[in-house]
Amino acid sequence: MSARSENLIAWGDCDAAGIVYYPRYFHYMDIAFRALLRKAGLTQHILTERFGAHVPIIDAGAKFVAPTTFDDRLIVEAEVVHWGTTSFRIRYKGARDGQPIFEGYEARVWAKIDARGEISKQPIAPEFKAALTAACRS
Repeated sequence: MSARSENLIAWGDCDAAGIVYYPRYFHYMDIAFRALLRKAGLTQHILTERFGAHVPIIDAGAKFVAPTTFDDRLIVEAEVVHWGTTSFRIRYKGARDGQPIFEGYEARVWAKIDARGEISKQPIAPEFKAALTAACRS
């Protein structure tokens, strides 16, 4: 299983041809990631307060297989597909009425910011990994 977000395509998401402008799909992926965090009982505020951590993106990509346009309902699913020591990878699948629209991914790191404002990768907190793993299974 995975977390899902439902997105109603707005006029402002489209280019002059009336098709969703490709950077918007990365926004929809981020919305789905936030849904995955919520499903795991987490938010970015909780990550910061409880763990002192952030999960910035270090790599992302997408493959577009069909267009979407104004008033379409885009369903995006997010699932963690790989865990490393300091990073994890999320796979995204977007569909409209069951038709595949795009596939994407993000690689994120578990990072902490010190008092000087310097960012460093850290080992992923086991509690975070367990919560996201459980959310992907339910």
